[in-house]
Amino acid sequence: MTKSDVKQAPFTLDNDVTKTETTRAVVDAMVNGLNDHDISGMGRFFDERFRWIGNTGCGFKDGLQEFQDNWQRPFQAAFSEKVCTDEVRIAEGEWMAAFGRQNAKHTGEFMGIAPTGQDVEIRYMDFWKVVDGKIVDNWVMVDFPHVLKQLGRDVFNGEGWEKNDSKAVQHPVTPLK
Repeated sequence: MTKSDVKQAPFTLDNDVTKTETTRAVVDAMVNGLNDHDISGMGRFFDERFRWIGNTGCGFKDGLQEFQDNWQRPFQAAFSEKVCTDEVRIAEGEWMAAFGRQNAKHTGEFMGIAPTGQDVEIRYMDFWKVVDGKIVDNWVMVDFPHVLKQLGRDVFNGEGWEKNDSKAVQHPVTPLK
């Protein structure tokens, strides 16, 4: 097999582009629910069998109950006063992607760090698949190294490649025109 033979984007081959507005509406309402801290009401947005597929440190949550018990509630306990801001959203058919940040207060234990009361920024990227008006899959990347650094723990021990950057960049970075 050559590199040009690798199948690209297999998950979107059957994407129904007529579903774009439904997908946008479901994700918009879900994010509003998250900002209202309505964990028990998330079933109106997520299919019971949905999968939450996170990066290392976040894990894989199989089903709504596991997502609520092993992500949403612990996350809310560690970071209260959380407000989610999607800075970019792109939707096509049954798929929607976003990146953004959550601003929160560190009020519970997180990765072995006792509550500091410190305000933190939690960066993320999400890809959602919506079928029949419910989220069935959610691929997630949460920038836990950035959160940990704000709390005084550098997981890269000063060896992160940003040490070679020409300048420090503060988030959010506004797009170039």
